Amino acid sequence: MGLKVVLGVGGGIAAYKACQVVRDFTEAGDDVRVVPTPAALNFVGSATFEALSGHPVSTTVFDAVDEVQHVRIGQEADLVVVAPATADLLARLAAGRADDLLTASVLVATCPVVIVPAMHTEMWKNPAVRRNVELLREFGYVVMEPAHGRLTGADSGPGRLPDPAQIADFARSVARGHRPPRSLAGRRVLITAGGTQENIDPVRYIGNRSSGRQGFALGEVAAQAGARVTMVVGDTDALSTPAGAEVVRVRSTRQMHAAVQERAAASDLIIMAAAVADFRPLNEADSKLKKGSADDALRHVDLVENPDILRDLVDWRRAGVVPAGTIIVGFAAETEQPGASVRELARKKLQRKGCDFLMCNDVSGGAVFGQDRNSGWLLAADGRETVIADGSKLDVAMEILTHVAGERILND
Repeated sequence: MGLKVVLGVGGGIAAYKACQVVRDFTEAGDDVRVVPTPAALNFVGSATFEALSGHPVSTTVFDAVDEVQHVRIGQEADLVVVAPATADLLARLAAGRADDLLTASVLVATCPVVIVPAMHTEMWKNPAVRRNVELLREFGYVVMEPAHGRLTGADSGPGRLPDPAQIADFARSVARGHRPPRSLAGRRVLITAGGTQENIDPVRYIGNRSSGRQGFALGEVAAQAGARVTMVVGDTDALSTPAGAEVVRVRSTRQMHAAVQERAAASDLIIMAAAVADFRPLNEADSKLKKGSADDALRHVDLVENPDILRDLVDWRRAGVVPAGTIIVGFAAETEQPGASVRELARKKLQRKGCDFLMCNDVSGGAVFGQDRNSGWLLAADGRETVIADGSKLDVAMEILTHVAGERILND
């Protein structure tokens, strides 16, 4: 059964993106009631929102007075999302105003409330706006970090509304009880994602089935927690960049190794979620190898071992190159083996690598790779094991980072 979602829309240029937010929720089976501010209707007309949601649109508490809708709408909601939230709307919500139907509905709501600001960079950085954001978070609302990018006109910077699909997915995860750990705010987080590719010739390569979705979900949650996120990314699906994250693109394991080595010393938390190739061709052909050629090069490709990035990270920390307080998290994609369970194999890998945590996935039968959902066990070096229940990859990222962010090193 879907959620009853109230989508509040503020009066900013990004209001047109709210139409796609409505569509993302309704296509997932949710029932959406759009409640715009009067100013929002200057950007998108009520007929558009009514057609997309299947519900009447009102902005004032004086409509349907007999139904007491300014109370009923908020009371009946499973989730309230305000996107976009302008600087003015943030101020009114922080002050507890109830001078239109949207602010009254938010004031009444006891369900999770996700607020998605969008405004010019200078407004987003203004001390009054920052104070209102922190106040709303103190009230228990989840305030998303805006994306970085092109704004109105030629301006570019933080303040852009995140992609509608990111908003809907994030809000659903919050509705399921997950929240980004604010103890990560200001921390420097380095995350690898996607698969690496090792060239055989200019056309062919050795790779794997990793889509990069779990790594990007981790980046999204870390960014929404207020962390300064850098992502070193290999081969991935077409995924939306986490809000404000720096993205470094690489292809091979050696390129990823070099990019991680360059940035590891400045990181408080490093998560190796990429599916790196363990081996690469000993010799990379300069031109396409022909099938059935005299040397038969395609029938026999000699391989050489790639650098072990996770093990090297631990060694760099032992040597003092990476700070002793840096938390290192690895990933293990395992399948059942004769006489050894997935968890047993992952525990051995954790001991062998020497990292602080290892997220273990059972990928038997093609599970996890390229899928929207994930599950597994988060193993700690001290013997603790946490079951990560089946959920969206965003849910799993929330669980992983909540546990990792509880470590004393991140609370110092």
